[in-house]
Amino acid sequence: MTDRVDIDRVLMQMRTLKAQAQKPVAIQVDRIPGDIHNTQTTKTGFGDMLSKAVDKVNATQKNSAALTKSFESGDPNVSITQVMVASEKASVSFQAMTQVRNKLVKAYEDILKMPI
Repeated sequence: MTDRVDIDRVLMQMRTLKAQAQKPVAIQVDRIPGDIHNTQTTKTGFGDMLSKAVDKVNATQKNSAALTKSFESGDPNVSITQVMVASEKASVSFQAMTQVRNKLVKAYEDILKMPI
């Protein structure tokens, strides 16, 4: 009986996440600079959200690498503090993305093991 409760709870959580991922997200597209009334609404799926997250992690890592390279080449506009903060941001974002991936893989494996 406890297995059924756990399965129902997992299914309810998955349905909630699916509903949240499928909600339309308003994206502001300015046709006239400063005019906030010209917006378009697009639907963002889970795959799009995951892709954007991966792209953001990649951009953070590229920024960190660029700052590091600039500092190493002696750019006076880049301080060691900026390099360290960017490096930590890249590290934390990569670790978070890895944890999300691990959770998704685990959830997928758990679903595959569910009896039909």
